[in-house]
Amino acid sequence: MIQTLTAPVPAVSAGTGAPRRSRRERVEIVLLTAPALILFLGFVILPVILAAVYSFYNLPAAFRWENLADPGRFVGFDNYVRALTTPEFLRAIGNNAFILVLSLLIQGPIAIGVALLLNRPMRGRTALRLLIFVPYVLAEVIAGLSWKLLLQPAGGVNAMLDAVGLGALQQNWLADPQIALWTIFFILTWKYIGFAILLMLAGLQGVPPELAEAAQIDGASWWQVQRHITIPLLGPTIRIWAFLSIIGSLQVFDMVWVTVSPTVRGMATETMATYMVQQGQFAGQPGYGSAIAVILFVISLVVALIYQRLALRRDLAGAVTSGVR
Repeated sequence: MIQTLTAPVPAVSAGTGAPRRSRRERVEIVLLTAPALILFLGFVILPVILAAVYSFYNLPAAFRWENLADPGRFVGFDNYVRALTTPEFLRAIGNNAFILVLSLLIQGPIAIGVALLLNRPMRGRTALRLLIFVPYVLAEVIAGLSWKLLLQPAGGVNAMLDAVGLGALQQNWLADPQIALWTIFFILTWKYIGFAILLMLAGLQGVPPELAEAAQIDGASWWQVQRHITIPLLGPTIRIWAFLSIIGSLQVFDMVWVTVSPTVRGMATETMATYMVQQGQFAGQPGYGSAIAVILFVISLVVALIYQRLALRRDLAGAVTSGVR
């Protein structure tokens, strides 16, 4: 007589078709996710809530909790109105937009082009990839201070220009309001282009080589293969990089703060984040600084939601499942 062995079938919740979790599984999930959830609530959600509360008050530099109970310090939306009507903050928003647009128009094509070249068999390809990625792993403070020294009027860049007979091109790179923001963008590109190239190279590994080989057999040139096959298939990677670049451009802080002096930041290179820290921390206006932080958060959130809706929607369509049916 043959005995049939059957494995236990997990219980299925009514209506969803998904298997019910046991009590032990639920306890394990809670224990494993609780530390991360506590950190997220304490260092992300709570600061956002406190910033929103502080933004409705005219708080002194020496903040105390008793200040929130003082009716005379409640100013409502005055801090927001002040921020959105202050020329310095509006200029900071424009500077962030300038960096954002140039990042998409310049860094993206450069990263794609270099990635396509490095994806081809060539001698020294691994060393080139390493050299390109090195700036990205440097700390922002180290990179910023290094460029600050190099770009001084008597620094290495002007000395090199003078040594090769291009002394007429010498500039006060970080103090001239006409070129300071372009200089900052160059430093940001040098710092982060390696990450973009590495991301594109990773995306290229998912492009089937058989498609390019078939197109070449049909007589397509290398450029036609890249234009009509490789780059379209690289679309999801490009859109993810663009999303990261947009958010990073809106929140850029450390490189500008370290590299450029406060007087020049106020004139030409101030960003929303540097203006927030300058006003909230060093100018002794935590309420006003909190309002700027909330505005920066809302702008970043709205841009992220719009971009996800318009650009990432089809990439994320298959990423969420509704359970086993």
